[in-house]
Amino acid sequence: MFAELPLYTTSSYMPSSYNPLVVAASIAIAVLASFVTLDLARRVRLANRQIGRVWWISGSMVMGTGIWAMHFLGMQAFQLPITLGYEGLMTLASWVAAVIASGIALGLAAMPNFRWPQLTLGALTMGGGICAMHYIGMHAIVMSVPIEWDPVLVLVSVLVAVLASATALTLFRVLFHVRGKRLFALQTLASLIMGVAICGMHYIGMSAAHFAQGALCLSADALAGPELTTVILITTAMLLISTLFTTLLDARLQSTAFQLNQSLQESNARLQNANAELQKRAFADPLTNLPNRLLFEDRLLHALLRMERTNHLGVKERLGILFVDLDGFKPINDSFGHAAGDQILQSAAQRLNAQARNSDTVARVGGDEFLVLLEDVQDITACITMANRILKSLAEPFQVAGKELQITCSIGVVVHPDHGDREHLIANADAAMYAAKRNGGNGYAVFEPHMGGDAAEQLELQNDLRHAIQRGQISLHYQPKIDAELGQIIGAEALLRWNHPTRGMVSPEVFIALAERFGIINALGNWVIQEACRQLAQWKQTGLNMRVAINLSVHQLRESGLAERIAQALEHQGVDASMLLCEITESVAMEDTQATQRTFEELRRIGVYLSIDDFGTGYSSLNYLRQLPAQQLKIDRSFIRDLETQGDARAVVDAVVRLAHALGLRVVAEGVETAGQRDILLAMHCDELQGYLYAKPMPAETLLAWAQGQKPDGAADFSDSVMGSLTC
Repeated sequence: MFAELPLYTTSSYMPSSYNPLVVAASIAIAVLASFVTLDLARRVRLANRQIGRVWWISGSMVMGTGIWAMHFLGMQAFQLPITLGYEGLMTLASWVAAVIASGIALGLAAMPNFRWPQLTLGALTMGGGICAMHYIGMHAIVMSVPIEWDPVLVLVSVLVAVLASATALTLFRVLFHVRGKRLFALQTLASLIMGVAICGMHYIGMSAAHFAQGALCLSADALAGPELTTVILITTAMLLISTLFTTLLDARLQSTAFQLNQSLQESNARLQNANAELQKRAFADPLTNLPNRLLFEDRLLHALLRMERTNHLGVKERLGILFVDLDGFKPINDSFGHAAGDQILQSAAQRLNAQARNSDTVARVGGDEFLVLLEDVQDITACITMANRILKSLAEPFQVAGKELQITCSIGVVVHPDHGDREHLIANADAAMYAAKRNGGNGYAVFEPHMGGDAAEQLELQNDLRHAIQRGQISLHYQPKIDAELGQIIGAEALLRWNHPTRGMVSPEVFIALAERFGIINALGNWVIQEACRQLAQWKQTGLNMRVAINLSVHQLRESGLAERIAQALEHQGVDASMLLCEITESVAMEDTQATQRTFEELRRIGVYLSIDDFGTGYSSLNYLRQLPAQQLKIDRSFIRDLETQGDARAVVDAVVRLAHALGLRVVAEGVETAGQRDILLAMHCDELQGYLYAKPMPAETLLAWAQGQKPDGAADFSDSVMGSLTC
């Protein structure tokens, strides 16, 4: 019923022919299988590891079945004068060979590093698998006289299989880098090339087979017939088409997921940038951009852990810490102003970084204090060499405002594990630095055990301070402020006190400085905010209404969200914002003018009162002072102390009062201790007075008792009208 395509006829071999429709169907299946295979290879390559493994297994089955179906249809198209059939077990074995070859091809295509050696090995392995499929399938035809093979054509078919495999693997790699409409066109062309190459190998291999005249097919009753051809054709086509549809659907879903993921990544990137900025502010010094104490201590901890692991392996490594403090820095600040001081600190930071190695860490941990972490040093000599380089570098003149300024530094040197345990390294370096200062400065000192007495005491004290809040040892005392004209109490300043269980009352000058050096000041500042608001609410319930002033440190100004935390504390306690007054010293305000102005504006928006404390000591720009939204100036006690004896002190105070009133600000004089000082201030029309003449700082309950008519020790004897001013 079909026209026959003659293959060959000889006197010794049976004539053969091909069914052209089945041949065409085999070629179509080969091209379709190639197209689907290229899609499967892309899915294997682009999917994650677990999903990629699923695609690889299913893809190997589908690809192998497609190639095998082309081969089997090609054999079905082959016709002899006798009826042919195919033994089932060998036919199954040929299918297994096709699946294995396909699995190798897809596995190689998914490899991230694919070069010529892998291509050669893959082409040989895959080509061998296709040849095995073909010739195992041919052996499924069991003849009474064995098939004779033309060795030249067999070799050609093997070469074609290897070249077809190499072509397929190359196309796999090329198509991975193509996108859009160009991908479909190239994939179609690649499928035609692969399909023709696979079919070429098959039909060359068929041409190599010779069937003897008179031979019988012993497997004629096995797999055979046009019905089998139809079933294989339809089943394979449906399998390939359904797989293709699945890959297209997966690609669409992947594209949608990719777009959603891109959007999410962009959002995450913005969030990460914001987090990075917050981390930078949390772990970097804002003036020099060097790591701060927190980051330095974290890097020191990791360096110690790395060193311990290395030393366990028998390698003796050490690390060093240099504590660098600038000599004579305060006079430069006092003489040339904070802007010049900041410029020197920035230049000093750059010089320290220039001397450090890539593995070292340079940090700024205080006003003019720096720490240098030296990892992987052999001995103390390496640290001393670094100390000498730093001394020489910092001794070079600094250019500030067109002038040359020269400063020196003192350096404390510590080497671990030679100079103490890991918890005391920074304290020991600090102690060595002070020893260098006592020796005249401009030099270094290596830590010795006798230096550690003060350092150990400071370490113990700062450790106690870290737990003082939880243990209830921290409290606020309140010193009243008196309206100079009315003689009435109109507010109080909250002052921090620490009652140590064994040391008694620790001076604020000691523990505040300690808190700033060891990074505890922010925790104390936040506690003061909460406690002051709580006390205002408690006094309000008893009928006592007056404004309370708290002091803000430079560290709080640099911390983000200060105004928000104060607003939350006020809201939580139900206290009006106008009842809280925040004091910032003039020197702090001038240290970072932008941060000060920003924080003042935020606090003004929530309704908090603002005051510039210790006025007259910070070299304020009057133009800048005019722009700050403050309501009050507080004259430094050093001027008040000399009012009765020094004419220049009276001139300064009088000028400050006039200046403040011209700017619409109230003036507070602190440290008023004598009636003479009071009288001079009243004559100058100072608005508020504060000092021991009126009352010492007292606990909250004592101030409340005073308001109720009970005079505390050391307080002035006020009239009933003064007492009445404390209550509603």
